Amino acid sequence: MKERIKVKLTLEDGTLYSGYSFGAPVAAAGEVVFNTAMTGYPESLTDPSYRGQILCLTYPLVGNYGAPARDEENDLLLFYESSSIHISGLIVSDYSFEYSHWNASESLGEWLKRNNIPGVYGIDTRALTKRIREKGAMLGKLEPDGSVTEFYDPNKVNLVSEVSTREIKRYGSGKYRILLVDCGVKYNIIRNLLKRDTTIIRVPWDYDYHREDYDGLFLTNGPGDPKMCGITIENIRRSFSGGKPIFGICLGNQLMALASGANTYKLKYGHRSHNQPVLQVGTEKAYITSQNHGFAVDNSTLQDGWEPFFININDNTNEGMRHREKPFFSTQFHPEASGGPTDTDYLFDEFIDNIRKSK
Repeated sequence: MKERIKVKLTLEDGTLYSGYSFGAPVAAAGEVVFNTAMTGYPESLTDPSYRGQILCLTYPLVGNYGAPARDEENDLLLFYESSSIHISGLIVSDYSFEYSHWNASESLGEWLKRNNIPGVYGIDTRALTKRIREKGAMLGKLEPDGSVTEFYDPNKVNLVSEVSTREIKRYGSGKYRILLVDCGVKYNIIRNLLKRDTTIIRVPWDYDYHREDYDGLFLTNGPGDPKMCGITIENIRRSFSGGKPIFGICLGNQLMALASGANTYKLKYGHRSHNQPVLQVGTEKAYITSQNHGFAVDNSTLQDGWEPFFININDNTNEGMRHREKPFFSTQFHPEASGGPTDTDYLFDEFIDNIRKSK
């Protein structure tokens, strides 16, 4: 049996944890966050919204179904949310060295090694999660035996510029033309739009899309502090003066808020799970949603003409906003799921209905 490589996790407050490597035996640094979902690690690891973060999975056993095949459809990987891993490191309690799944092509550890991403098991993830809940999300670093690295704060850089497409891409040939501003889009957003008779024009985060011909504007999820995306915010502000339907998800919600004159702030430890309950404002309809964000919109700063669309039942934070007169709305949660529940994917239909009515 090969000798296990010890790995030290150090938080910025000085707290130390120790475990063993099952991914690439390299050092890494970033913001340590936790996700309480029971499944969906291939989707989470390839979600661009995790850029710069060391992800702690609270479910105790991870890796038992390996990593899926890299099949493609519409030039998109079928079983992943982007073309690469975006987390800086992965922390689990118990790693399953044996895996079994009809679609598995390799183990989770092999996948991490191939992408030079560290994975650590044997850490008390319950204690780590409690520490983050008490102190808030903290910077951390993973250091295998014999390696040293410095802390790194991903919230001080423009992460969106790192994950956004570098070129204009087109998908589908449907009736409705969607201009998609890519701030770190999850592939399942594109899949959901393509199912609804659309042609998608995917553009970089800082692209002046006003020169394009489109029927509806879509603002995607993405990583980091939304205030880093000043160019995108200004482009959205210009779009508000028109009447073309707009739909934003996650970071897209925050960017719409900033463009409308509202404010955003950093949550203590964020929402990252598949079981976040939200209430549609003005109704008794509650939904269980998939979420992954560390920033939120300040409801008290919403400007005239705007109102909350959904509210988080756990902590009353903003989960979306909508314009009272124009066909503009957004959600902080992920209607496209992947992973997680699909209870709210009807919102894609509402977006298309808005486009249909406006044509």
